[in-house]
Amino acid sequence: MQQGTLMRKVKSKSWKKQRYFKLQDDCMTIWYQSKKTGKIESAFSISDVETVREGHQSEVLQSLAEEFPPERCFTIVFYGRRGNLDLIAGSAEEAQCWVQGLRQLIEPRSFPLMSALVSRTWIRDWFQKADKNKDGRMNFKEVQRLLKMMNVDMNEDHALRLFQAADKSESGTLEGEEFVLFYKALTQREEVLSLFQDFSEDGKKLTLLELVDFLRQEQLEDEGTEELAMELIDKYEPSETARARHVLSADGFLMYLCSPEGSIFNPRHRALWQDMSQPLCHYFISSSHNTYLIEDQIRGQSSIEGYIRALKRGCRCLEVDCWDGPNGEPMVYHGHTFTSKILFREVVSTLGKDGRVEPSYPIPSVVLQGAGGAGPQQRGVTGDSRSHGGDGHPRVPTSPSTTPQELKHKILLKGKKIGRLEDTLDGPGDEVPDVSDDDNGAEAEEERRRVKVGGLGWGPAGNAEPLGTATGCGDIPKDKESLAQALSDCVVYCKSVSFRGFQEARSHSRPSEISSFSEAKARKLIRDAGNEFVRHNAWQLTRIYPSGMRTDSSNYSPQEMWNVGCQIVALNFQTAGTEMDLCDGLFSQNGRCGYVLKPPFMRDEETLFNPSDPGSREGPGPITLTIQVISGQQLPKVANSKDGAIIDPLVRVEIHGVPADQAHQETKYIENNGFNPRWDETLQFQLHVPELALVRFVVEDYDKTSRNDFVGQFTLAFANIKPGYRHIHLLSKDGTSIPPSSLFVHIRITE
Repeated sequence: MQQGTLMRKVKSKSWKKQRYFKLQDDCMTIWYQSKKTGKIESAFSISDVETVREGHQSEVLQSLAEEFPPERCFTIVFYGRRGNLDLIAGSAEEAQCWVQGLRQLIEPRSFPLMSALVSRTWIRDWFQKADKNKDGRMNFKEVQRLLKMMNVDMNEDHALRLFQAADKSESGTLEGEEFVLFYKALTQREEVLSLFQDFSEDGKKLTLLELVDFLRQEQLEDEGTEELAMELIDKYEPSETARARHVLSADGFLMYLCSPEGSIFNPRHRALWQDMSQPLCHYFISSSHNTYLIEDQIRGQSSIEGYIRALKRGCRCLEVDCWDGPNGEPMVYHGHTFTSKILFREVVSTLGKDGRVEPSYPIPSVVLQGAGGAGPQQRGVTGDSRSHGGDGHPRVPTSPSTTPQELKHKILLKGKKIGRLEDTLDGPGDEVPDVSDDDNGAEAEEERRRVKVGGLGWGPAGNAEPLGTATGCGDIPKDKESLAQALSDCVVYCKSVSFRGFQEARSHSRPSEISSFSEAKARKLIRDAGNEFVRHNAWQLTRIYPSGMRTDSSNYSPQEMWNVGCQIVALNFQTAGTEMDLCDGLFSQNGRCGYVLKPPFMRDEETLFNPSDPGSREGPGPITLTIQVISGQQLPKVANSKDGAIIDPLVRVEIHGVPADQAHQETKYIENNGFNPRWDETLQFQLHVPELALVRFVVEDYDKTSRNDFVGQFTLAFANIKPGYRHIHLLSKDGTSIPPSSLFVHIRITE
């Protein structure tokens, strides 16, 4: 890859600044600096990069399509909610050099190599930060500054002993390999070494049989254990001599525990592992609300980036609010608000390019909620909806197939399906909330106003003349009727219907129909008729959407909706927090395909299960989850903290599930140590319905005078937990990995 390449960094059509971009020698970090001032503006790690898109695959680059050819344009996409980086190279050759180089660097590679790169990068970074006078050496005063930066409050005498032990040249400074020795002494994992020595007869190595004993006794690996032990030695033992002797050193043991095989998340469940040939209503489906918005609901920006980000996170149900726009082009935006607008055809084109989950599962069905449009512009909506957006192959299903397996490479449209014109004009009763004690009157009125104005049940008709109302149907021209019918014909499996009670639905509704509820209406049904709700969701789809009062794009808890089997629980993906942590945690399994199979007792139409009565669940009794929180490693500082501030970390474990299982416990806090805190505390939980439980690990910085500050978290379904000694690799508030920050725990599950 070229280094020091001059490229244009683009933020808008008018904001194009030339910057020098350079890959550092560690092959892990890229920085860029101003051409004018020479000042380094920013840097990012290769590990933060999710993918690289070629050509005009962002709104900004699309707006510059006439000015710059696609061969010179590319977009760097980061994990989490960090904004993309749009770049224009000086030539197609330079662009390809960066695109191909970055792709090679972010390709999955063997863990030992990545671990070595990360370690080398971290050591280099810390040295450069601590070397205040930039002389390539570090004196003891600089070492003390380093410890503060690394979140360590160490006794001065102990720090001096480590310094002197590493200073082999006795020069009073550390350089090169001396600093590496100091760093290794600083990062020594005593708790891991103690565990290693418990199974090692000589305390220096694990023989093949000793490793097998550890895997069986502690990690509860019971199949092909000898083969697994050989694989781990070949994969993680850094010494060629030790590999040849089929033994594992202490370094190799630590590398295994820090690897995907040593993670709390069962690696077999990362890939597609569930049956995908059951009816759609038997799955939880990752779903977003007002997908086009990337900010708030009133003045926020509408962007195709919202769809791209949601799809990349495994979202399979997207929302499109379609309105008449200028020049006969349907537009997508939040009606009756000040949000910006995007073209409907750009949304469809985005689905064609990004609506794939790779590599384990091609495309489960994508449910487009709300593709409406009014008047003549329905022709554009209908035509665009039938197009792939890329290769021209039809993606709207032509028969009522019912399983994700059968619906690969298909888009399902949710909406009113009409046979008579009156049906077209009745409005979308499925989203009209009942005014009840739970419903906020203003919210209910807003929802009525939003969905009753006109259109096909996907929202109001926009600024143009609506299709009409039930009282004006006789005046509708025939061409509008035929267009409405054409759009209606696209609705095959997700026909929107009004909900008039569970008994009415049982008698007259069909599996190909779907009803939508506001969060307040859903809560009332859960409280009043929990078992009926579960049974209903065993044979028909249900969609839940946020309150209209959540103008800040906040979220409700999806767990209470999943507890009764609601499949399409729509959340504001742009808003970080516990709710999205739960969503990401549930759908991080099964190849991230966006579908998770519901437990058997929620797929039975005659089930007795009611989440408020866990004893109604058929199957084994409660289980006990025991978690020993042992230690933490290199925890990040709190955002915007003062220089020299060191965190006081504690760990909270939360159980999200049926009401009887909702619980949380936390460790004590450790004063002034975010680098290698030791808790050695045991937390225990009883789970009555483990099939629905999610476990969230949260690290916070304790504050006795105000609310604790967030440090990191990791959430996963209980079904994906791997027992034994495991590392938990923490994520930031926006879901981005923060290597090498982790927790070390011991997990036991007993009946």
